[in-house]
Amino acid sequence: MPLNKNISQAKAKLLVEYPLFGTIASKLQLLQNDDIEAFKSNGISLEYNSDFFQKLTLNEMQFVFANGAMHASLAHESRKNSRSGWLWQLATDYAINDMLVENGMDRPYQAHYSKRFSGLYAEEIYAELKEDILRDELEYEADDKEDVQNPDASNEKEKIQDEQLFEEFAKATIDKESKNEATPLGLDRFFITTKSSKIDWRDELRVALDRFYRDDYAHLPPNKKFLHLGIYLPSTISQRFKLVVAIDSSGSIDEGLLDEFLSELNFLCSTIPSYQIDLLVCDDTIHSHQTFYSGEILEASIKGGGATDFRPVFEFIKEKLEDTELLLYFSDLEAKFPDEATSYSVKWIAPKESQVPFGEIIVLN
Repeated sequence: MPLNKNISQAKAKLLVEYPLFGTIASKLQLLQNDDIEAFKSNGISLEYNSDFFQKLTLNEMQFVFANGAMHASLAHESRKNSRSGWLWQLATDYAINDMLVENGMDRPYQAHYSKRFSGLYAEEIYAELKEDILRDELEYEADDKEDVQNPDASNEKEKIQDEQLFEEFAKATIDKESKNEATPLGLDRFFITTKSSKIDWRDELRVALDRFYRDDYAHLPPNKKFLHLGIYLPSTISQRFKLVVAIDSSGSIDEGLLDEFLSELNFLCSTIPSYQIDLLVCDDTIHSHQTFYSGEILEASIKGGGATDFRPVFEFIKEKLEDTELLLYFSDLEAKFPDEATSYSVKWIAPKESQVPFGEIIVLN
């Protein structure tokens, strides 16, 4: 199989099986260099020997691309400080390869790896390698002149800037994957990730709305644009998106959180062509019912301050808003719940986790 086809297949396989490494590797500059023995990454590009690549399996080639992606993400020059460039590169290579092995990837024989450095940070590995040199157990070698001579200042600055741009892209990719709980094992040795057990409430709210808002397609009437050609395509019928929002007006409600919730809801609704929102304000009795349509700003005037009872809202929906599919109920969840679950979806918007008899909680943290 031609080498280019193997490379393409390995990249695609990496993207499917290890999305984080695959996404970063897709931005990596790949250079053929038959003057080197196997492969190396200088923090910007991945250089490889074509004969070496021809002998690799797809899984081993995946490993090489993941290695290059990590090296290019770490801004080696800006992090090197006063360390030896060659030794710092080697220490980082050991740390990266240990993490890739930990994640079940197939390591080529030529890739630097030692169980001695398992679980260690690159800085720790560097210190141990330096001790080996001092004990004459490791011969010092330089990959190029830049490691033993003072490099040109302008070229060095440009190289660092290129590395930092790639590092910013990598961090953004990692932050995105962290929210999906998809970061590889051991990544925290290289980056501070934003991985959290809680999904951002704005994302949850967006998903809740997306699920219930859709354009419906109907074959009758068909799309008239192509009828004269004898082609029957479904016509698009944009339906008005209907949503019920209930607000607990008891004295324990945090108006700052309420304003933030309404602001985000207004923004999300601005992306919907046609909507109708029925807003109910209630403590132990309903104080107001307002209807808002497309383009109108959703605003709530808090009235009440008494005890809280959720049942009046659900009774009102049953009697007056029978076609309800989604209810967003903003509350601290300290109230009486209905005895039975509803046929429509309920999302409780609350400042903290709590037990609810039905529906799902979106925590505004």
